[in-house]
Formats: sequence, C-alpha cells, structure tokens
Amino acid sequence: MERRNFIKGVVSGIAMAGMGGTAAFAAADTVSQNVSNKAKFTLKYAPPLGMFKENAGKDPIDNLKFIADQGFRGAYDLGLIDRPPEDQEKIANEAQRLGLEMGQFSLKTWGVSFVQNDKETQDAMKAKMLAGLEIQKRTGINKTLIVLGNADPKLHPEYQTANIIENLRICCDIVGEAGLMLLMEPLNTLINHPGLFLNRTTQAKLICVAVNHPCCKMVDDLYHQQITEGNLINNLEMCWDYIGAIHIGDNPGRNEPTTGEINFKNIFQYLYNKKYNEVIPLEHGQSKPGKEGELAIIRAYREVDPG
Repeated sequence: MERRNFIKGVVSGIAMAGMGGTAAFAAADTVSQNVSNKAKFTLKYAPPLGMFKENAGKDPIDNLKFIADQGFRGAYDLGLIDRPPEDQEKIANEAQRLGLEMGQFSLKTWGVSFVQNDKETQDAMKAKMLAGLEIQKRTGINKTLIVLGNADPKLHPEYQTANIIENLRICCDIVGEAGLMLLMEPLNTLINHPGLFLNRTTQAKLICVAVNHPCCKMVDDLYHQQITEGNLINNLEMCWDYIGAIHIGDNPGRNEPTTGEINFKNIFQYLYNKKYNEVIPLEHGQSKPGKEGELAIIRAYREVDPG
C-alpha cells in the first residue's frame, strides 16, 4: 500500500505541475521510470495504442513500452486489422515480451447488416470471419469485435433478431474450431450511433442464448450502457455468463473515470470481487489536453483501482 500511495503521489504531482516543452517530457519520463511493472494495476486495464501519444510518440512499440512502464497489464489496438501483417506480428510479439495481454481487435463489420438474410450479407460476413482468423494466427488474439449493423425499418424487429441469430450461427461455425470469440457490441443510439439495431445488453444476451455457441459473446461497454439503460452493476450480473469483454468510458463526455457520473470505484471493486481477469479496453478520450491530460488518465485509474 505504501508503494501504491507513493505512485499516486508521483503521478498527481506531475499532472498538477503544469509543465510544458522539455520539462513536461522529463516529467513524463520520471513517471515512466517510477510507475513500473513492479507496481502493476490490480485489474487488467488496456489503454489503446495512441492514448499516450503526447508522452510516448506515435510509434506503436514505443506506446507499448510506455503503457507497460505505467503498470498497465494490457494494451488495445482497435484498428489492428488495418495494419500490415508484419506490423501486427511485431506488435503482438512486443506486447508478449513486455508482459502485456492484447485486447480485442475489431473486424470492422459496420458495412455488413446482420439483420438481413441474403447471400450478399452472408458472403460479406464470411469474408470478415476469414480475415479475423488470419489475424488470430499472426497475433494469438482470440477475441474480436463485431457490430451488427443498422436496423431495417421495413422489417419487424423479431425477424431482424432471427436473421442475426442465423447469421451468427454461420459465423460461429467458421471461427469455432480456431476458438476465435465473436463479441457483438451494443452501442447507444441516443448520442453516438443512431440507427443501429443492437443497443441494449438485454438484446445481446437474448441473441447469445439463442445462438448457443461458446464463440458468441457480448461486450458490455459501460459508457454506452450508462446512456442506454443505466443500472450498470445489476446488468453486468444479469449478463455475466455471456460477457466476453467490458469497455470503459465515463459519461457524459466519454473520458477517463472520475470525470463523469459513473462510479467506477464501485464497479471496479465489483469486478475485483468477481475475480475478473480479462483485458478491459479503455475506450475513451481525455478530459484535459496534452501531456498533462494523458498523465491525468493514469492518475484516475490509480484512484479507482481496487485492491
């Protein structure tokens, strides 16, 4: 506990110093050296590559090193699928060397409407599944994110749900042998994603139960679900057996914990009590600009980390 308090003090002091230019870079370097893997976070928070670009630069390997130096146990690259294959392998190998577990990559299925039941839709989703298997082979990452597409106002919601179930069963048959888990994302339609079909954890659980395949799970993104349905801890508990990933972002603003209305200290304590040991991607921005804002993110997670 004494070391944890020391680390919090170091990060807090630097973030409040208001340094700029060379002095700020030196301050970031001090944090990097003092908050090391010897003081790892309790939960497996996974910053995305680029979250600390002001302190670590743009190179993904330098970002991984900075993330590890701050005591994080995971990392996250949502756009991994867009990187050249050699870069995918390089990132995965460096993460493993640093003791970081890589979080899910996205299959980028926004253009595929899973609510439809036609050959064009199924050909497109099959191609996405095969692309995901190639990334899994190169990186060893066994979870991938999918979005089910927009609702069809001309098709009854129950028919759309039935089509999704049938389509996901086809997808699971493709990825099942390799054990690539498909994580469907309910996203809010009130602020960020109007028109999407899947927006509630209740919908996602129903689909998971109906597909009835170990490779079909759901994401509980706490930012999106605070907007859509609230009651976060209760819904985590109700959907627990079907949750393949939990994403983080406070609301309003979609920034780091302690900047909005979500009580992440209680939520993270709940996850700690559940012995949750999966990667927790940080899908949010920063409430303050520049290097100081990045350091404020680290300080926020130190403040709410349980244990």
